[in-house]
Amino acid sequence: MPSYDSSRGRLRLADRHIGVFAHLLDGENPPDELWPSLVELQQIGLVGEEGELAPLMRDLLGALADPLVMITVEVTGEHGPVNHGVIVGQNAVISHDGWPGEEESEYVPLEPSTLVWELARKVNLRSGESEEPAVDRIETTMGALDAAFVALGEGDGAEEKATRDLVRKALVEVDTHLKDPELAQFANLVLAINSTWRITTAWDGKHEDERAAMIRALAVWDCGNRGYWIREQPEEPILPGQVTPESVLVLVESNAGELWEKVADLLPDKADLIDEA
Repeated sequence: MPSYDSSRGRLRLADRHIGVFAHLLDGENPPDELWPSLVELQQIGLVGEEGELAPLMRDLLGALADPLVMITVEVTGEHGPVNHGVIVGQNAVISHDGWPGEEESEYVPLEPSTLVWELARKVNLRSGESEEPAVDRIETTMGALDAAFVALGEGDGAEEKATRDLVRKALVEVDTHLKDPELAQFANLVLAINSTWRITTAWDGKHEDERAAMIRALAVWDCGNRGYWIREQPEEPILPGQVTPESVLVLVESNAGELWEKVADLLPDKADLIDEA
């Protein structure tokens, strides 16, 4: 059920509610499958009886209708993937956070100067001590990673050493080229993963003097006390069907300071944006 907090301009909305707003902004009646969502919005006063929109919706809908930059953040942890993001509009910046197992996301206005801080918060980027890795770069295959995750599931509830042995065995069966110390390091990372996350920014820009969709992305493993590792390959953004078991997987050790800079670099400068004036 949607809800809002007028004192802070916060809204809790599901994608289906956003779909209702999109149709209303276009002057259209929502299709039949969205009528229950429309009724919910009318019940709490965000949409009037004639389809008029509450003033509280102005900033969010203005940003959605004419975005300058769309930022998506996907974090996958113990409860599966959770989607967050930021919409940079002409006159407002809106951040939205999902929650594991919940349909609605919370939408809140954001000061543009805090954008990098907000993205860092969404992925739980934090400084701290981590173990010095035996190697700072690992190359294997996506098939090896899949096998490692299967072995990790089979070892659920077993002692850590037994689970590590299962993961190592699965890795060498799929990638015979993977040897110690990379093999040991990779097995340790698989066991230590807190979450994986990726941030993608998209905007209208220019390529070779032609208008084009511009995309920048960053994919990272958060391995707790074993540190942060950037997934350099497969390189983001990944298209459906692009990654196969034979695809190369490259992980490179990083740290919170370097990742802060890389997150900031995902954002376009004013010169990167198309001037509509």
